[in-house]
Amino acid sequence: MAEQNNKGKDQDLNKLKEVRREKLADLQAAGKDPFVITKYDVQQHSTDVKEMYTAHEAELLAGRQTPSVEGLEEAEKREVLNNDYNERRAIMDASPINVSIAGRMMFKRVMGKASFCNIQDLKGNIQVYVARDQIGEESYADFKKSDIGDIYGVKGYAFRTKTGEISIHAEEITLLSKSLQILPEKFHGLTDTDMRYRQRYVDLIMNQDSKEVFIKRSQILKEIRNFLAGRDFMEVETPMLVSNAGGAAARPFETHYNALNEDVKLRISLELYLKRLIVGGLERVYEIGRVFRNEGVDTRHNPEFTLMELYQAYTDYYGMMELTESMFRYLAEKVCGSTKISYNGIEIDFGKPFERLTMVDAIKKYTGVDFDQVADDAEAKKIADEHNVEYEERHKKGDIVNLFFEEFCEEKLIQPTFIMDHPIEISPLTKKKPSDPTKVERFELFINTWEMCNAYSELNDPIDQRERFAAQDANAAAGDDEAEHTDEDFLNALEIGMPPTGGIGYGIDRLVMLLTDSQAIRDVLLFPTMKSLNSEN
Repeated sequence: MAEQNNKGKDQDLNKLKEVRREKLADLQAAGKDPFVITKYDVQQHSTDVKEMYTAHEAELLAGRQTPSVEGLEEAEKREVLNNDYNERRAIMDASPINVSIAGRMMFKRVMGKASFCNIQDLKGNIQVYVARDQIGEESYADFKKSDIGDIYGVKGYAFRTKTGEISIHAEEITLLSKSLQILPEKFHGLTDTDMRYRQRYVDLIMNQDSKEVFIKRSQILKEIRNFLAGRDFMEVETPMLVSNAGGAAARPFETHYNALNEDVKLRISLELYLKRLIVGGLERVYEIGRVFRNEGVDTRHNPEFTLMELYQAYTDYYGMMELTESMFRYLAEKVCGSTKISYNGIEIDFGKPFERLTMVDAIKKYTGVDFDQVADDAEAKKIADEHNVEYEERHKKGDIVNLFFEEFCEEKLIQPTFIMDHPIEISPLTKKKPSDPTKVERFELFINTWEMCNAYSELNDPIDQRERFAAQDANAAAGDDEAEHTDEDFLNALEIGMPPTGGIGYGIDRLVMLLTDSQAIRDVLLFPTMKSLNSEN
């Protein structure tokens, strides 16, 4: 039965689409093809019209009181209020706000010689009053045949209806694009999540909340650039196709460069090229760009995502902490209007100083285990067995420390917290702590249990770096397909000399999720990775 109903719906939709194509053919035959129009003079958006009219109204009607109708009969009330409306309307129409807008028609109600429609644009929507006597019989006849989803240009003047809604009285309407598809019903919206991601263009039309997320995403990127410009950082661009995909522990995508007859990889990080620029004397650099990791998809991960990395010469990871805390506080204020935000009903406070814990101290705080007192790899593995923490045979004490942190600590970190001083085994590009060479000068910022960024006092010793690359090569040989490989050109750059440098990487998509209260990474990616509908697997 359900299958028959779906078949019937498909047939109905096909019929409606045929009718729309017939309407287009009729317009084209009459020399009114909307697709030959190349531009339209848009002077305002819907919200601009409402703001302009409200301000103009306050000026022209200043001091005018709404008449009292207390004690009057219903008919008398209506007459008094109608007379007041007509007087106000006459004052406003004598000094009209002329407007020219364009947008998609989302609603239409035809009533004989006059009709109402609703036009939606970038900033919102506005009601339009369309009268035959104003726009002409031929234009009005064409308008009556219009469909929801058609794009119109409207010229006219603003007014307020008797119900109080600021609207546009159309003097001229122009069909700019004929919609040949059927939009979802406005009441139901686009509720199929999979279809929202595959047809984001429809999602943006039907779901205002979705549109607001992406407007806010753009604002976040703009404010990041403003913040860094205020600190004299220079934005740069580095290669996406690389022979050695380094700078992170991840599997790369591979492709072939036909012109060079070489296999290359898509970058998994921005790090190594940016550090080369620090060597070259560009003391403060950053890049916001796409990176690609051949990994799984879940609510917080997408195979291609936007990463920002920045590097600053002559500072360390403490300098990066100050920059990060200041930037997150700045973004919350600029984008959300407050240093306190809500994510999934939980208040997160960027106004307070961010907590700072070493990784070992965090584990001690939440499990009671003090890994500073653990002598060697064997003892670390014994403790892991006691706490049911799974590990691989090749793992060393530092790897066990990281596994403990992921298992027992991450879920506790709701408010902004810097986790510092990671084991050297999991940080191949980071400077050792002078006071404890088993740890490195590194931090990760956790908010809402998520890792939000990863920062180092960057390793600039080329001899030490070569040894760590060798250890990564050995891991790769042992079966670790996320291990890094020796990068000779990068080592050459370090041998030329890199100053002490602080560096940091931020996942932009996760940051946008946090600041827009979005529950999945796909909700903040305009076109997230989706399995092809015609895929056989």
